[in-house]
Amino acid sequence: MKKLKDFLIDKCKNEGSLLGLSIRSGTSGMSLYNYFASARLQPASNLKILTAVAALRKLGPDYTFQTEVYCDGEIVNKGCHGNIYLVGKGDPTLQLKDYMQFAASIKEQGIRHIYGDFILDDSWYDDIRWSEDLIWKDQQYAYGSEVSALTIAPDSDYDTNAIKLTIEPEKNNHPPNVEVSPHTEGISITNEAITVEEAEEEELIVKRLNDQNHFFISGKIGIKEGKQEVYMAIKDVENYIAKTIRHIFKSTGIVLEGEIKRGKKKTGAKCIYRQQSLPLSSILIPFMKLSNNGIGEMLTKELGRIMYDDGSWESGIAAVKENLAPYRINLDTIQLKDGSGISAANFIPAEELTHLLFEIQEENWFPEFLKSLPIAGEEDKMVGGTLRKRMKGLEVRAKTGTIEGTSTLSGYLTNVNGERLIFSILFNHLLDEDKGKELEDELIALLTVIENWS
Repeated sequence: MKKLKDFLIDKCKNEGSLLGLSIRSGTSGMSLYNYFASARLQPASNLKILTAVAALRKLGPDYTFQTEVYCDGEIVNKGCHGNIYLVGKGDPTLQLKDYMQFAASIKEQGIRHIYGDFILDDSWYDDIRWSEDLIWKDQQYAYGSEVSALTIAPDSDYDTNAIKLTIEPEKNNHPPNVEVSPHTEGISITNEAITVEEAEEEELIVKRLNDQNHFFISGKIGIKEGKQEVYMAIKDVENYIAKTIRHIFKSTGIVLEGEIKRGKKKTGAKCIYRQQSLPLSSILIPFMKLSNNGIGEMLTKELGRIMYDDGSWESGIAAVKENLAPYRINLDTIQLKDGSGISAANFIPAEELTHLLFEIQEENWFPEFLKSLPIAGEEDKMVGGTLRKRMKGLEVRAKTGTIEGTSTLSGYLTNVNGERLIFSILFNHLLDEDKGKELEDELIALLTVIENWS
């Protein structure tokens, strides 16, 4: 205990940051140690714990998201004499292959010619694309992408409504090669980067024009370090999805006479295809392990839609709070602004996080929640997640969090006695978030060897 107290005084205080620390017994829930544990602090992505718990409690681990194709006209001589509707209901796992399947489902109905329009119906959620506190410069990055009920992701990390730029070094002093996933329709790139022998990852810079899908690549990429994969947000995602569909129609021989545009499905239209997503338990893996913001915001809106028939942040946040209430955490001391933790106006005390993590251990879905947490030192991205290069050799399952000035870590550890401890470490007002990670790792190492908390 003396080492812990000395660490908090000598290291944490001298960093000039704020720290909230709460330690509980995993078996009794008894508070073992508090250090400003009741102070409201920014949780960053530790807030995803609240979103995941609310989603598991209300929706259940087997819950799936639907995407549907409808037709409102007669099908005669391989032609649909009316409109086709693609109705999105919040599936965050849609990729290019799924849009190809939607086109295939139309052909399976014998349709080769659509005489009306192709309508993108994303009205399952509201039209607000970003949470109110998202700063404008973050809108260009995948972690700040548009939130909609109809999505597209470049790969199975499920960064919704984003593209992946795979940037590979070429010969020395030559521009690197750039590939775009899912596709390049509507995407333009200015590549002013240069290949060098060695370069830090941060020396390669990718930015997007705020009002269009034009991306600028500058700086350096190292031959020694190899390729980089950069995920960037798509502007006006419905236009990108429209271009995706038009390209697929052209390649598969479907003729569309009308337009591809947003709208709402007409009453009486016939469902010709329905697709289910992966179950929620599987979606939680990239959400929690990779700290996927888009999934967090979609889960929040989904909760609002299911509970209050309103797919908005306001209703979603109310739904999250309603589903947390049975765990007897003090909701009056918590402020929620989104479902991902990206807002600097989210506030929660460390002791409320540990209390929640204790209470949910009795839920029948707790194994799925525990499985979703990053595991320290496990190299597989979908196992170790954001902890795959940290605290190797320690038994730690925890959610990380990072926004500017904030670094957090909350979860479960096994100490030298084989006992489960529940912890929450919330660092705020850091000048260097990486320093916060170092302090977290040192703190966890100390906590694992404390045998007597009295």
